Amino acid sequence: MGKNTLELTENNFKKEVLESDVPVVVDFWAPWCGPCQAIAPVLEELGEEYNGKVKIVKVNVDDHGSLAQDYQVASIPNLVFFNKGEAVDRQVGFSSKGDLVNKIDDLI
Repeated sequence: MGKNTLELTENNFKKEVLESDVPVVVDFWAPWCGPCQAIAPVLEELGEEYNGKVKIVKVNVDDHGSLAQDYQVASIPNLVFFNKGEAVDRQVGFSSKGDLVNKIDDLI
C-alpha cells in the first residue's frame, strides 16, 4: 500500500469506514487484477490530494471475501463511496482520475 492508502480487514473496517469522520472511498481489489493495479496509482494521488478531507482505503477481496460479499462486490476494481457510514455511490471497473475527482467532490 502507498502512504496515502490504508489496507483494511474485517477487524478495522467498521472503525475506519463506518465510523469515519470524513467520507471514505473503499477500493475492493485483488493483486492479480490488472485494472486494479492500473487504478492504484490514481487512488494514491487522490489520497494525497484529498488528505484530511477523504480517506482512501483498500480491501483485498481474496483475503477478506466476507467484506466483498457484504457490499455485493462481484467485479473488481469496485470502488464504494461512503459518507457518514453509508454506501452512497459505486464505481465498477477502471475509471479516469477526472471521473473519480467528480465523485469525491460530490461526497465532500
